[in-house]
Amino acid sequence: MKAAVLHEAKQPLQIEEVQVSRPGPREVLIRTRAVGVCRSDLHFVDGAFPHPVPTVPGHEAAGVIEAVGSDVAHLKPGDHVITFFTVFCGSCEMCVTGRVSLCIDPSTRRAPDQEARLSLADGTPLAPFLNLSAFAEMMLVHENACVAVSKEMPFDRAALLGCAVITGAGSIFNDCQLRPGESVAVIGAGGIGLAAINAAKIAGAGMILAIDPVASKRELALKMGATHALDAADEGLAKSVLKMTNGGVHYAIEAVGRPNTAELAWTILRRGGTATVLGMIAPGNSVSLPGPTFLTGKKIQGSLLGSTRFPIDMPRLVQLYLDGKLDLDTMVAERIRLEDINDALDKLRQGDSVRSVIEFA
Repeated sequence: MKAAVLHEAKQPLQIEEVQVSRPGPREVLIRTRAVGVCRSDLHFVDGAFPHPVPTVPGHEAAGVIEAVGSDVAHLKPGDHVITFFTVFCGSCEMCVTGRVSLCIDPSTRRAPDQEARLSLADGTPLAPFLNLSAFAEMMLVHENACVAVSKEMPFDRAALLGCAVITGAGSIFNDCQLRPGESVAVIGAGGIGLAAINAAKIAGAGMILAIDPVASKRELALKMGATHALDAADEGLAKSVLKMTNGGVHYAIEAVGRPNTAELAWTILRRGGTATVLGMIAPGNSVSLPGPTFLTGKKIQGSLLGSTRFPIDMPRLVQLYLDGKLDLDTMVAERIRLEDINDALDKLRQGDSVRSVIEFA
């Protein structure tokens, strides 16, 4: 099968023929139908986050079950599925306490002495990328790395649910548990930020502020449900937010991954407000908060994939889309071929693209 292989950080991906193993116990083979090109992929491709190579990046995908291994309980060939990279075991402390997105149990991965799930044509093992390696015509994953959804769901929009949407929407529904009438500011109007904005609208937020330096993204944010769109480059931005919200927002969502934007999320909170950091802040960076401001009752929290409970939340998000409430159509900037992957990554580097989605025949 064809796949986009990363041989070295900061180098273009190479389209190559790779080999895929047969499904083992609790594994499923998925024919990839669509995969989003996410900024998180770019962090690894550009070396901001280290990763073993060679590898096949990609982690935001949807497809059809081609085959299943032994002991697979809830999936069958022909099922339409959405993948997610935080595969869960179902039995560890994190799983049984409802925090499945934090599971890191090694039982969901093949042991080092087993055949690799993917390998180059010469037999060189490919390091698994975020449990998925989705920039490929097929994916071999643990059964708890995907969930079956309605066959009415278009694949190109279903793929977005696998990372951007469950992260952004989950931050509103799960991490914040926003109540109708409360205010929220979303810093960064990329895929994750737009999903958070749309979810805030669905949840009935009274004021939704979108903060981004790119005018086109601010326009998209207004289309997705933001009540106000602010230029992140404006001087006195924090003071303006505090003034227009009568003391700050109830919730601030950081969807960029930089220390200064995490600090901004904290600054624009009202007393007792909560900041949720979704962005990937690169190793070696720290966030600095003034000590006395903790006396205001503010809270700051991290989140992985919006603390989503995948088997429950994913089908619900699909239904929200099918019911016309969740706007995924606006988030797709372009549909491309696998061979166009490096161009899509370049657009992410430029910072003005929302989502490029690779489609497979």
